[in-house]
This record gives sequence, C-alpha cells and structure tokens, in this order.
Amino acid sequence: MKLLRVGTAGAERPALLDPDGTTLRDLSGLVADIDGDLLADDAALDRIRAAAAAGELPALDAAGLRTGPPIARIGKVVCIGLNYHDHAAETGAATPGEPVVFFKAADTVVGPNDTVLVPRKSEKTDWEVELAVVIGRTARYLGSPEEALAHVAGYAVAHDVSEREFQIERGGTWDKGKNCETFNPLGPWLVTRDEVPDPQALSLKLWVNGELKQDGSTADQIFPVAEVVRYVSQFMTLYPGDVINTGTPAGVAMGRPEPKPYLRSGDVVELEIDGLGRQRQEFKDA
Repeated sequence: MKLLRVGTAGAERPALLDPDGTTLRDLSGLVADIDGDLLADDAALDRIRAAAAAGELPALDAAGLRTGPPIARIGKVVCIGLNYHDHAAETGAATPGEPVVFFKAADTVVGPNDTVLVPRKSEKTDWEVELAVVIGRTARYLGSPEEALAHVAGYAVAHDVSEREFQIERGGTWDKGKNCETFNPLGPWLVTRDEVPDPQALSLKLWVNGELKQDGSTADQIFPVAEVVRYVSQFMTLYPGDVINTGTPAGVAMGRPEPKPYLRSGDVVELEIDGLGRQRQEFKDA
C-alpha cells in the first residue's frame, strides 16, 4: 500500500493511493491518522487492505490538495551519516567501521513539496536524497538482519537538508547543521514493506534547478537497511512511527569543486526514489 496524509499543515487526513497511481482514497472513515499506532495495528492495516480491494473507499479530489508528511506524531528521526561508499569518498572521509548515528528533531519534518527555508547567515545549505525507513514494531536489541526487516513498516523518500558550516565548522556535533526549520521533507508516501522486496535495489536521484546532481543506488550502502535497523536497536528503543534516514549517495554540493554550488533562495530541488515517489521544494530565505 501507498499511504499518505493530505490537507493543510496540522489538519491532514489519512489517504491511500490507488494502484493506478493517480486516484486518492479517503481513509478517515476507517482510521484517525497514519501514525505509529496504526502501523503497529495489523488488524487495522488489514481493514484498509480489505476496504481498498472491495472498492469501498471514497475518492478524494486531489486538485490543489497539499501532501503532508506521510507519518504523524513521529517520535524521533535517527540518521546515518557517511553510509554510501561513493559519498564517503567524495568528502574525503574514511569508510566508517560502524554506522555513524545522529538525530534530527521530529519538528524538522515537513511535506514533500513544502517550502524549505535557507537559515539566516547560511552560506552552505546542501542537499541529500535519502531512503527513509519507518518502524512498525517496537524494536530492542534485534538479533539478526531478518528480525530487523520484520520490524519495518515501510519506506519513504527523505531529504536530509544540511547546513555544512553549521554542521562542521561551528564546533560540537553535527546537530546544528541538521536541525534547522524545514530540514527534513518526507514523503509523498509511506510505501509498505511488502511493496519493496529489496531495499538494496533502489535508485535515488536528485536535481537542482533541473540539473541532475545525485544518481545513486542503495546497493552502494556501506551498511544495508537491515543492518542499520539491527545496529540502531542496540543503542536505543525504536518505536512504531520512528524514522531512520539511511544516508545519501555521492553528488552533494560539499563534495564538488570550488566554488561549491550550495543552495540559495529561489533554487528548486527535486528528488525521487524508485517506487517511493517524488518531491519538489522551492528554497526561500528564513
């Protein structure tokens, strides 16, 4: 299933994208929202599948309808840094021996087509297309990659927007460069795990003002999705609705020759992952 939330910010309603890829179906008669409670409730998910198969879900008029983040009330956004061989190489970083873990606050999450704000005094706002993993079952101390994947509800497109000066040159950890307002567009859909048979076989692409900047594959991940979920569960409890951003391939502004083409107000970024949908954001000054 492709689950999404549509409507004005803070007042989104749950919806389903039909297999035809164009028709939206209203889920508000069946479920209150798409959140951790729903993802942990197999019976509720089965009711959605049955209603969709029976043609019982009313259509929604998508014209002019905003798409919000596909998950409500996210508890935490865990991020994995330097998780692609080619990205580590372009930044001159050594291949990590263990996953590099950092956090983005849940309030950085916005809709896939919402405006992204370039922070005040920013000179190095950068782009990063990423595969996001959405947790569906409470995970603690998972013992194997197979067990880890069984705790995944589904996948989504994430844009891990980053401010490199704040991240690297201003002292401390990466948090200052990762948690600016609007820095984690998510969606358009939560695609359930059954529709993604191999999360290591997905193409990721990103364009800036129509020019292709990133063109990678999750096959190049240093730590695959299953290992990332297993590893993170050794250090924290993952709850239904939590999100893990699994890293970005090569092609970011930071990895390019001088003058590096960092983002400015007026730039348009588009990104997509096979089968998971497409995002488009216009950047404006905060």
